[in-house]
Amino acid sequence: MKILVQKFGGTSVATPESRLAAIRHIERARQDGYAVVVVVSAMGRKGDPYATDTLLSLLNLGEAQASVSPRDRDMLLACGETISAVVFANALRTRGHEVQVMTGAQAGILTNGDFGNARIQNIRPERMLCALAADQIVVVMGFQGVDDNGEITTLGRGGSDTTATAIGVALEAEAVDIFTDVSGIMTADPRLVDDARQLSQVTYTEICNLAYQGAKVIHPRAVEIAMQRNIPIRVRSTHSDDPGTLVTQAPQQLEHGALFDRFVTGIAHSANVTQIRVAGDSIGTSSIFTLMAEYKISVDFISVTPFEVAFTVGDDVAHIAVQQLEKLGYVPETRPGCAKVSVVGAGIMGVPGIMARIVEALAIEGIDILQSADSHTTIWVLVDGDHMGPAVRALHRAFQLAELTV
Repeated sequence: MKILVQKFGGTSVATPESRLAAIRHIERARQDGYAVVVVVSAMGRKGDPYATDTLLSLLNLGEAQASVSPRDRDMLLACGETISAVVFANALRTRGHEVQVMTGAQAGILTNGDFGNARIQNIRPERMLCALAADQIVVVMGFQGVDDNGEITTLGRGGSDTTATAIGVALEAEAVDIFTDVSGIMTADPRLVDDARQLSQVTYTEICNLAYQGAKVIHPRAVEIAMQRNIPIRVRSTHSDDPGTLVTQAPQQLEHGALFDRFVTGIAHSANVTQIRVAGDSIGTSSIFTLMAEYKISVDFISVTPFEVAFTVGDDVAHIAVQQLEKLGYVPETRPGCAKVSVVGAGIMGVPGIMARIVEALAIEGIDILQSADSHTTIWVLVDGDHMGPAVRALHRAFQLAELTV
């Protein structure tokens, strides 16, 4: 069989009109000779009756949130995808299609027992393969699996993306289509950059870095799974026939035969972070980060010298970090309301002048760099939150991303 996995996000299954648009993509794939596995998210977004965040809000009622167990919470949250899958399958049947709906467990998705953020350990695809061989469309509830004890688990934010690519790997699919409400991956957030361009192709590494640095089109865990077996991902719009953005292992050739060659692919950003600095003649570096781990505070942008430790945390947990550091006798300096702006590109490695261009572009706009770091494919700068938009636009111009041909 030639298998295609198609994942539809919450807005793609929220209304009869959007479900019909999604079904037309499935029908075109079947006309092209594909056996199709559909993965669905919970319907809509926060405020919609069956969205994940809406279900979660049911627990925010005084003492209820404190008393619910992680196991019970996962049982509640899995209901969103259950409702979505059954409704979507019914819409398919009204158009004459044979459909089999499966929970994550029935689809063979086996996870560890980390409720709320479970990791997929194995997929046993036999039941899906039998249904596909019988010419049925398989509709799988995303975001969920089952552990060794038969307990329902959920995969955390972006879990339906992860479900889709993991199934794609297990079934050796031709590709995984991620359908959403945007037409593809952009060079920057179009809400900040008027001339942001849609990319026709990116590498797995580039989209992982864009996603980790704030671009929210696809979850990086999903990309990492697809990369293990080189399963192509296409990020597409439910309401368009546009081919979207292709995510693959290596740069592809352009239609005219020239090689895809660019230093920078896109500019990502994330807001609402606090910079914390701890200075002194002797810094207990390990104790600082052990403390943050103990309180489950994710740290980023780490800079360590013999006399200072600097890092960032989310604004929402900065007060906890400061309180705990003060209990250890430290006197942390904080700068809340910062933003991280990231320059991402597989061509950055080994190219001189990239950082110089970043510094110059921001200096022209009068934007101070509070901290910086780099990797083979990404350079990060920390700026004041009020400067986030101007910084993104300045770097987009500096690397001429509006002129990209791919």
